[in-house]
Amino acid sequence: MAVLTLRARGPAAAGVVWARYVFPARWPTWSPYIGAVRADGDRIVPGLRGTVVSRLGISAAFLVESVDEEERRWSWRVRSGPLRMRLHHAVSDDGGGAVTTLRLEGPAPVVAAYSLPARWALRRLVRR
Repeated sequence: MAVLTLRARGPAAAGVVWARYVFPARWPTWSPYIGAVRADGDRIVPGLRGTVVSRLGISAAFLVESVDEEERRWSWRVRSGPLRMRLHHAVSDDGGGAVTTLRLEGPAPVVAAYSLPARWALRRLVRR
């Protein structure tokens, strides 16, 4: 099991960044590799299940494990075939914008491969 933490800082307000996370329908607007999200609800809450579909047509099932609105933190598990990852997200205010943190947990090759598109998405997440 590998663990990797990524961070991005940008000018968007922390509340704006959090709202981009909270509503799965908004994920494709900042994550360039997500083509669609199908979920059994319109907001992340513990127990929310769904599927993320990449622009290449690869699907991954997900389950939201925890959400802390006050602390702006949430965690979820993602599965595509035999590949599994756990992702922990956090958003904080840095006084002039937001900082977002993503901790990836999973098999080393999967974490390494996902880290590049994840960095790209995080940078887009915190921009205006």
